[in-house]
Amino acid sequence: MKKTILLLAVGMAMLSCGQKTCTEQTCCTKKQKDIALQLYSLRDDIGKDYAATIAKVGEMGYTSVETANYKDGKFYGRTPAEFKADLEKNGMFMLSSHTGRGLSEDELKSKDFTEAMKWWKQCVEAHKAAGASYIVTPWMDVPKTLADLQTYCDYYNEVGKLCKEYGLEYGYHNHAHEFTEVEGEIMYDYMLQHTNPEYVFFEMDVYWVVRGQNSPVDYFNKYPGRFKLLHIKDNKELGQSGMVGFDAIFKNTDKAGAKHLVVEVERYNFAPVESVRMSLDYLLSCPLVKEKY
Repeated sequence: MKKTILLLAVGMAMLSCGQKTCTEQTCCTKKQKDIALQLYSLRDDIGKDYAATIAKVGEMGYTSVETANYKDGKFYGRTPAEFKADLEKNGMFMLSSHTGRGLSEDELKSKDFTEAMKWWKQCVEAHKAAGASYIVTPWMDVPKTLADLQTYCDYYNEVGKLCKEYGLEYGYHNHAHEFTEVEGEIMYDYMLQHTNPEYVFFEMDVYWVVRGQNSPVDYFNKYPGRFKLLHIKDNKELGQSGMVGFDAIFKNTDKAGAKHLVVEVERYNFAPVESVRMSLDYLLSCPLVKEKY
């Protein structure tokens, strides 16, 4: 009798799980999936104990990382070769990096990118040596004029060309301010329309799109194939706020052109390591998230 009751209970639990959506975070099974972590999520931990933090990320089940600490040819104070070895030791690789160089007022006026491209050459060579596939500029201020915005689009095209020469790809990561207007044009749309898809992709941060009062899926449909990387982020841990429609996003990754999912957690209900772990578990348990893209 007890065995029968136990089997019924297990069956009911499995049935209940199958009826839930990913946003309810109650799926029963977890599969190994290729998911990257933006290391900014553990910025304080990595500053205190770099080696232990990298080890914890690998132990959790993340398969790759996106860095946020490139400086003078190094990553977290490590040479490209050292950083690559550190990741491989913990079962991971370097997928991408957040870094960039803005243009000075003089460069904006002259449209002369010579000095900037010297910086980028060293940057790209370091990322190539570390094993990265993508370099992403994580921020730019809202330009004062449409002419300045166009200059930045031209600049990003040039950076993208350089990256392509080295076998890397170059992209731009949004926040919410890109959905403001510059002389009547929505900044984000203008960038999508005036950068060359051959040289520039977009890493959509789905949380900031929502905070900018827009729909990620609407942008997937409007600009199909432009969003090779997706920053999967919520107000805190993934799936906790209810404000981001993750199910719809995961159902439309083909339309987006997504090749990789990158988790970022900036605010926490728990210790950062636990919040990062919970966010990965959410994706591993979600049947809408593919094992590979």
